[in-house]
Amino acid sequence: MVLLASLLLAACDGGEPLIKREPKDPGPFPAADRPVADIVSSRWSNEEARDRVNESGTVMARAAIKPGMTVADIGAGEGYYTIRLAQAVGKEGRVLAQDIVPATRDALAERVARERLDNVSVKLGAPEDPKLPEASFDRIFMVHMYHEIEQPYEFLWRMRPSLRPDGLVVVVDADRRTANHGTPPALLRCEFAAIGYRQVTLTPMPSAGGYFATFKLAGERPAPEAIRPCRDPSQQTARTKADARVSGKHEMVDQPNP
Repeated sequence: MVLLASLLLAACDGGEPLIKREPKDPGPFPAADRPVADIVSSRWSNEEARDRVNESGTVMARAAIKPGMTVADIGAGEGYYTIRLAQAVGKEGRVLAQDIVPATRDALAERVARERLDNVSVKLGAPEDPKLPEASFDRIFMVHMYHEIEQPYEFLWRMRPSLRPDGLVVVVDADRRTANHGTPPALLRCEFAAIGYRQVTLTPMPSAGGYFATFKLAGERPAPEAIRPCRDPSQQTARTKADARVSGKHEMVDQPNP
């Protein structure tokens, strides 16, 4: 329990944001009804602590990672999963590690070169677009980073074509508000569903600070203008409480279905 507590406290280290966010017009995509966590660190916790609870081993086993697969590691940071995925998929597999912070991307590229991981490539993405090649990936990993995506509908929309028909998106996050560096599972499921993904699994995973979820493609990708945004229950409740304070009333609010 002490180790788990230290992992949770280390999640999304404090400090000044690595990226100063400027308000962005979502264009044809709906705006997200939730706060966005600042990108304050390229790591979730130190690698030794994560290995002591077998975080990557458990996640890769649940994701059914096999030799020869092609995997994208989105928001790869210092490369905790990148390095271990490279070993798991073997020489016949491929790993694309992506990050949106140039200095982090460069540091990871140096690590990949230093460790001679010939089956890994490193790429700079954009906050609203992972810039992945189409129909290329058996698995797309999004570990402790989903809550940092400012435009989730555009991001998931642009990411969707890169997944192979039988591929899976793997999400690991904490079950807490996005402002507190987590994503409520119902909100996660709703935002993915809005772009044409179906949730396959959702499993508690305390060793990784929250839960493990997977998604697959379902139906057609909607036009940006046709996407129906999700309401964040925590935001809706907060707004209602604020209105109640102003009016002097206290109301019970049902959490909306995503």
